[in-house]
Amino acid sequence: MLVTPTPHIAAAPGDFGKTVLMPGDPLRSKFIAENFLENPVLVNNVRGVQGYTGFYKGVRVSVMASGMGMPAIGIYSHELFTGYGVENIIRVGSAGSIQENIHLYDLVIAQGACTDSNWASQFHLPGTFAPIASWELLSEAVKAAKENGARYHVGNVNSSDVFYGDHEGVPQGLDSVYGLRKMGVMALEMEAAALYMNAARYGKRGLCICTISDHILTGEETTSQQRQESFTTMMKVALDVAAAMENK
Repeated sequence: MLVTPTPHIAAAPGDFGKTVLMPGDPLRSKFIAENFLENPVLVNNVRGVQGYTGFYKGVRVSVMASGMGMPAIGIYSHELFTGYGVENIIRVGSAGSIQENIHLYDLVIAQGACTDSNWASQFHLPGTFAPIASWELLSEAVKAAKENGARYHVGNVNSSDVFYGDHEGVPQGLDSVYGLRKMGVMALEMEAAALYMNAARYGKRGLCICTISDHILTGEETTSQQRQESFTTMMKVALDVAAAMENK
Protein backbone atom coordinates (compact mmCIF):
# COMPACT_ATOMS: atom_id res chain seq x y z
CA MET A 1 0.00 0.00 0.00
CA LEU A 2 1.19 3.51 -0.83
CA VAL A 3 1.20 6.18 1.85
CA THR A 4 -1.24 8.99 1.06
CA PRO A 5 -1.01 11.67 -0.14
CA THR A 6 0.91 9.96 -2.95
CA PRO A 7 3.64 11.59 -5.08
CA HIS A 8 1.09 12.72 -7.70
CA ILE A 9 -2.20 13.00 -5.79
CA ALA A 10 -2.69 15.39 -2.87
CA ALA A 11 -6.09 14.05 -1.77
CA ALA A 12 -6.61 12.77 1.76
CA PRO A 13 -7.55 9.14 2.46
CA GLY A 14 -11.26 8.66 1.77
CA ASP A 15 -11.50 11.60 -0.64
CA PHE A 16 -12.25 9.35 -3.64
CA GLY A 17 -15.36 7.30 -4.28
CA LYS A 18 -15.35 3.59 -5.03
CA THR A 19 -15.41 4.38 -8.77
CA VAL A 20 -13.30 6.98 -10.57
CA LEU A 21 -13.96 8.18 -14.11
CA MET A 22 -10.72 9.09 -15.89
CA PRO A 23 -10.78 11.35 -18.93
CA GLY A 24 -7.41 12.27 -20.34
CA ASP A 25 -8.09 16.01 -20.30
CA PRO A 26 -8.28 17.89 -16.95
CA LEU A 27 -10.83 20.26 -18.50
CA ARG A 28 -13.06 17.29 -19.35
CA SER A 29 -12.76 16.20 -15.73
CA LYS A 30 -13.93 19.66 -14.66
CA PHE A 31 -16.78 19.57 -17.19
CA ILE A 32 -18.05 16.21 -15.93
CA ALA A 33 -17.89 17.33 -12.31
CA GLU A 34 -19.67 20.63 -12.91
CA ASN A 35 -22.37 19.27 -15.23
CA PHE A 36 -23.15 15.82 -13.86
CA LEU A 37 -22.13 15.60 -10.20
CA GLU A 38 -24.02 17.06 -7.27
CA ASN A 39 -21.89 19.03 -4.81
CA PRO A 40 -18.55 18.30 -6.49
CA VAL A 41 -15.47 19.00 -4.39
CA LEU A 42 -11.98 19.46 -5.84
CA VAL A 43 -9.83 16.86 -4.05
CA ASN A 44 -6.69 16.99 -6.21
CA ASN A 45 -4.99 19.54 -8.43
CA VAL A 46 -1.35 18.44 -8.43
CA ARG A 47 0.16 19.37 -11.83
CA GLY A 48 -3.27 20.68 -12.82
CA VAL A 49 -4.65 17.13 -12.95
CA GLN A 50 -8.03 17.98 -11.54
CA GLY A 51 -9.85 15.41 -9.43
CA TYR A 52 -13.36 15.88 -8.04
CA THR A 53 -15.70 13.87 -5.86
CA GLY A 54 -19.46 14.39 -5.79
CA PHE A 55 -22.72 12.47 -6.10
CA TYR A 56 -24.51 10.98 -9.08
CA LYS A 57 -27.94 9.43 -8.53
CA GLY A 58 -27.16 9.44 -4.82
CA VAL A 59 -23.90 7.52 -5.28
CA ARG A 60 -20.52 8.99 -4.36
CA VAL A 61 -18.43 9.12 -7.56
CA SER A 62 -15.09 10.69 -8.46
CA VAL A 63 -13.62 11.97 -11.69
CA MET A 64 -9.94 12.73 -12.24
CA ALA A 65 -7.85 13.30 -15.35
CA SER A 66 -5.24 10.74 -16.39
CA GLY A 67 -3.16 12.75 -18.82
CA MET A 68 -2.09 11.21 -22.12
CA GLY A 69 -0.45 7.85 -22.66
CA MET A 70 0.17 4.65 -20.75
CA PRO A 71 2.87 6.00 -18.41
CA ALA A 72 0.48 8.72 -17.21
CA ILE A 73 -2.62 6.58 -16.64
CA GLY A 74 -0.31 3.90 -15.26
CA ILE A 75 0.90 6.23 -12.51
CA TYR A 76 -2.53 7.58 -11.59
CA SER A 77 -4.35 4.25 -11.69
CA HIS A 78 -1.60 2.65 -9.59
CA GLU A 79 -1.90 5.35 -6.93
CA LEU A 80 -5.69 5.27 -6.91
CA PHE A 81 -5.85 1.47 -6.72
CA THR A 82 -3.11 0.96 -4.14
CA GLY A 83 -3.13 4.21 -2.17
CA TYR A 84 -6.76 5.29 -2.09
CA GLY A 85 -8.66 2.00 -2.18
CA VAL A 86 -10.43 2.76 -5.45
CA GLU A 87 -12.10 -0.38 -6.83
CA ASN A 88 -13.19 0.69 -10.32
CA ILE A 89 -11.58 3.00 -12.86
CA ILE A 90 -13.44 3.82 -16.06
CA ARG A 91 -11.46 5.60 -18.74
CA VAL A 92 -13.68 8.00 -20.68
CA GLY A 93 -11.67 9.19 -23.63
CA SER A 94 -11.43 9.70 -27.34
CA ALA A 95 -10.29 7.28 -30.03
CA GLY A 96 -9.69 7.15 -33.75
CA SER A 97 -11.81 4.70 -35.74
CA ILE A 98 -10.10 2.32 -38.16
CA GLN A 99 -13.28 0.53 -39.31
CA GLU A 100 -15.71 1.75 -41.98
CA ASN A 101 -18.79 0.99 -39.86
CA ILE A 102 -17.62 2.92 -36.78
CA HIS A 103 -18.37 6.62 -37.15
CA LEU A 104 -17.73 9.95 -35.40
CA TYR A 105 -19.43 10.11 -31.98
CA ASP A 106 -20.00 6.33 -31.82
CA LEU A 107 -18.94 4.70 -28.56
CA VAL A 108 -16.36 1.93 -28.49
CA ILE A 109 -16.37 -0.20 -25.35
CA ALA A 110 -13.01 -1.92 -25.11
CA GLN A 111 -13.42 -5.59 -24.29
CA GLY A 112 -9.70 -5.98 -24.89
CA ALA A 113 -6.71 -3.75 -25.58
CA CYS A 114 -3.95 -4.71 -27.99
CA THR A 115 -0.73 -2.74 -27.57
CA ASP A 116 2.70 -2.08 -29.01
CA SER A 117 3.86 -0.95 -25.56
CA ASN A 118 6.44 -2.63 -23.34
CA TRP A 119 4.22 -2.01 -20.29
CA ALA A 120 3.70 -5.71 -19.51
CA SER A 121 7.43 -6.41 -19.17
CA GLN A 122 7.47 -5.09 -15.60
CA PHE A 123 5.26 -8.00 -14.49
CA HIS A 124 7.82 -10.63 -15.60
CA LEU A 125 5.29 -12.83 -17.38
CA PRO A 126 5.98 -15.70 -19.75
CA GLY A 127 4.68 -15.21 -23.28
CA THR A 128 2.14 -12.53 -24.14
CA PHE A 129 -0.39 -11.09 -21.70
CA ALA A 130 -3.86 -10.20 -23.04
CA PRO A 131 -5.21 -7.05 -21.30
CA ILE A 132 -9.00 -7.29 -20.92
CA ALA A 133 -11.74 -5.26 -19.28
CA SER A 134 -13.63 -6.19 -16.14
CA TRP A 135 -16.67 -8.23 -17.17
CA GLU A 136 -18.77 -6.57 -14.44
CA LEU A 137 -17.99 -3.08 -15.74
CA LEU A 138 -18.29 -4.16 -19.38
CA SER A 139 -21.72 -5.75 -18.96
CA GLU A 140 -23.02 -2.72 -17.08
CA ALA A 141 -21.64 -0.42 -19.79
CA VAL A 142 -23.45 -2.30 -22.55
CA LYS A 143 -26.66 -2.08 -20.53
CA ALA A 144 -26.18 1.65 -19.93
CA ALA A 145 -25.32 2.30 -23.59
CA LYS A 146 -28.59 0.69 -24.66
CA GLU A 147 -30.58 2.66 -22.06
CA ASN A 148 -28.98 5.94 -23.21
CA GLY A 149 -29.68 5.22 -26.88
CA ALA A 150 -26.00 5.23 -27.80
CA ARG A 151 -24.50 3.88 -31.00
CA TYR A 152 -21.90 1.54 -29.55
CA HIS A 153 -19.46 -1.20 -30.53
CA VAL A 154 -17.77 -3.78 -28.27
CA GLY A 155 -14.43 -5.37 -29.10
CA ASN A 156 -10.70 -4.70 -29.30
CA VAL A 157 -8.94 -1.36 -29.32
CA ASN A 158 -5.25 -0.72 -29.81
CA SER A 159 -3.34 1.19 -27.14
CA SER A 160 -0.29 2.75 -28.77
CA ASP A 161 2.75 4.49 -27.34
CA VAL A 162 2.91 6.81 -30.35
CA PHE A 163 0.40 9.37 -31.59
CA TYR A 164 2.06 10.47 -34.83
CA GLY A 165 4.35 7.62 -35.81
CA ASP A 166 6.93 7.60 -38.59
CA HIS A 167 5.35 5.88 -41.59
CA GLU A 168 7.67 7.30 -44.24
CA GLY A 169 8.75 4.60 -46.66
CA VAL A 170 6.31 1.97 -45.36
CA PRO A 171 4.71 0.19 -48.38
CA GLN A 172 0.96 0.70 -48.63
CA GLY A 173 -0.93 -2.30 -47.26
CA LEU A 174 1.88 -3.32 -44.89
CA ASP A 175 1.39 -0.62 -42.25
CA SER A 176 0.21 -1.39 -38.74
CA VAL A 177 -3.26 0.09 -39.21
CA TYR A 178 -3.96 -2.34 -42.03
CA GLY A 179 -2.89 -5.24 -39.84
CA LEU A 180 -5.06 -4.09 -36.95
CA ARG A 181 -8.05 -3.49 -39.24
CA LYS A 182 -7.95 -6.96 -40.72
CA MET A 183 -7.94 -8.42 -37.19
CA GLY A 184 -11.11 -6.51 -36.33
CA VAL A 185 -9.58 -3.90 -34.01
CA MET A 186 -12.10 -1.06 -33.72
CA ALA A 187 -10.05 2.01 -32.91
CA LEU A 188 -6.75 3.50 -31.79
CA GLU A 189 -6.18 5.08 -28.36
CA MET A 190 -3.29 5.35 -25.88
CA GLU A 191 -4.25 4.28 -22.36
CA ALA A 192 -6.51 1.22 -21.98
CA ALA A 193 -3.87 -1.52 -21.96
CA ALA A 194 -1.97 -0.03 -19.00
CA LEU A 195 -5.20 0.49 -17.06
CA TYR A 196 -6.29 -3.10 -17.68
CA MET A 197 -2.92 -4.52 -16.64
CA ASN A 198 -2.78 -2.45 -13.45
CA ALA A 199 -6.34 -3.50 -12.59
CA ALA A 200 -5.42 -7.15 -13.13
CA ARG A 201 -2.27 -6.85 -11.01
CA TYR A 202 -4.04 -5.33 -8.02
CA GLY A 203 -7.30 -7.28 -8.17
CA LYS A 204 -9.35 -4.25 -9.23
CA ARG A 205 -11.66 -3.45 -12.16
CA GLY A 206 -10.90 -1.38 -15.25
CA LEU A 207 -12.88 -0.38 -18.31
CA CYS A 208 -12.26 1.90 -21.27
CA ILE A 209 -15.15 3.64 -23.01
CA CYS A 210 -14.19 5.97 -25.85
CA THR A 211 -16.04 8.29 -28.17
CA ILE A 212 -14.82 8.32 -31.75
CA SER A 213 -13.25 11.74 -32.20
CA ASP A 214 -11.65 11.16 -35.58
CA HIS A 215 -11.68 8.63 -38.39
CA ILE A 216 -8.31 7.40 -39.58
CA LEU A 217 -9.67 6.17 -42.92
CA THR A 218 -11.77 9.19 -43.94
CA GLY A 219 -9.92 12.04 -42.25
CA GLU A 220 -13.06 13.23 -40.41
CA GLU A 221 -12.35 14.75 -37.00
CA THR A 222 -13.85 16.72 -34.13
CA THR A 223 -12.48 19.93 -32.62
CA SER A 224 -10.78 20.15 -29.22
CA GLN A 225 -13.82 22.02 -27.90
CA GLN A 226 -16.15 19.27 -29.11
CA ARG A 227 -13.96 16.62 -27.50
CA GLN A 228 -13.98 18.54 -24.24
CA GLU A 229 -17.68 19.23 -23.94
CA SER A 230 -19.86 17.26 -26.34
CA PHE A 231 -19.08 13.63 -25.48
CA THR A 232 -21.96 13.65 -23.02
CA THR A 233 -23.46 10.27 -23.97
CA MET A 234 -20.20 8.56 -23.02
CA MET A 235 -20.14 10.48 -19.75
CA LYS A 236 -23.70 9.43 -18.89
CA VAL A 237 -22.97 5.80 -19.71
CA ALA A 238 -19.88 5.75 -17.49
CA LEU A 239 -21.67 7.47 -14.63
CA ASP A 240 -24.56 5.00 -14.87
CA VAL A 241 -22.00 2.19 -14.62
CA ALA A 242 -20.48 3.83 -11.54
CA ALA A 243 -23.90 4.07 -9.89
CA ALA A 244 -24.71 0.45 -10.72
CA MET A 245 -21.41 -0.77 -9.24
CA GLU A 246 -21.81 0.89 -5.86
CA ASN A 247 -23.03 -2.25 -4.11
CA LYS A 248 -21.05 -4.80 -6.14
